Amino acid sequence: MILILAAIACIVPAHSQCMKQVVDSLKSVYAPDGRTAIWNIDCVEHYHAWTLKGVVDNAHNKAVILDEAKRLGINVVDSIAVLENSLEMPWAIVKLAIASLRTDGRHAAEMATQAIMGMPVKVLEKKGDWYRVQTPDNYISYCPGNSLHLATEREMKAWRGAKRYIVTAYQSQMVEKPGSDATVTDLVLGNILEFKGKSGKWIKLATPDGREGYVAQADVKEFAQWAQQKPDMKLVEKTARRMMGAGYLWGGTSTKVTDCSGLAKVSYFANAIILQRDASQQALTGKRIAADEWTKARLGDLVFFGSKSGRVTHVGIYLRDGEYIHCSGRVKINSVDPKAAGYLSTPFLSISRIDGEVGTTGIVAVKEHEWYF
Repeated sequence: MILILAAIACIVPAHSQCMKQVVDSLKSVYAPDGRTAIWNIDCVEHYHAWTLKGVVDNAHNKAVILDEAKRLGINVVDSIAVLENSLEMPWAIVKLAIASLRTDGRHAAEMATQAIMGMPVKVLEKKGDWYRVQTPDNYISYCPGNSLHLATEREMKAWRGAKRYIVTAYQSQMVEKPGSDATVTDLVLGNILEFKGKSGKWIKLATPDGREGYVAQADVKEFAQWAQQKPDMKLVEKTARRMMGAGYLWGGTSTKVTDCSGLAKVSYFANAIILQRDASQQALTGKRIAADEWTKARLGDLVFFGSKSGRVTHVGIYLRDGEYIHCSGRVKINSVDPKAAGYLSTPFLSISRIDGEVGTTGIVAVKEHEWYF
């Protein structure tokens, strides 16, 4: 009887908690992680109707709310704003080798993540000189406008269809003339630039904002060809090892500086695979293996650590024989084997296998990501 009364209450608009419960329930399904979705809805009851005020990041989530209200027979007044495609230029391409993105539109705000040159981002809203953007891994944060080249839908389509090159060297630079020391911009692994020509062993390229120069052919590869590579855990290992000794920076996701989950992202992006941003998100992806079965781990598996309560706070990349590479203070190698000299006693929580799981939730091949192609 209690369940029946509760069900009836939720279809009666006059019930003070009805629409709030509906919105909260839908949020837990469609926008459970505030790092990757915006869902800020207030429900105000007026007589026999509810006014829904607030903002969501995409039209689908707004439709979900309105459709559910209609299904339940709840009268609503729609005042929900949708950030997606609300601007004349709804896209942007990062124009600096590395751009720092923050939790709010202020330089003093906490670093959230980094984006690198040629990364396409969806622009959700403008806040002064800052833009709230979503990166290809769905992470939402704020980027200063002077780090972005804004683009219309048409311009983004042209960029996706253009011949591009990606930096495959750990670090490089674009110079004014072949062999010159006059730098146009620094470059890091993963930067994407538009092809403009070739001169001997040099490729003429352009940054997203139109600066042109030359990059050594050995440091770059044609982007579409690069994106077709197959999963290669040895390449993931090679990339991570090239960062040995590099310092830790909260929010870092580049070869210049990184945090623990950033090291995993950078290493896998070199293999044309996009991982989720944070360790706690990465831990929910791939094929799960129990921590006490670590002898079954393979090269490239992600190993997760955290609190005794099970909260994930750290990630490393498994190598072999119990060893893993991770960024904690600096990029270094330790072991999950209690008998090993490099063993750390931090609670070891789980293992996720990425190899063989590309295409599953949270693990995306660059060639399959519509923002790039």
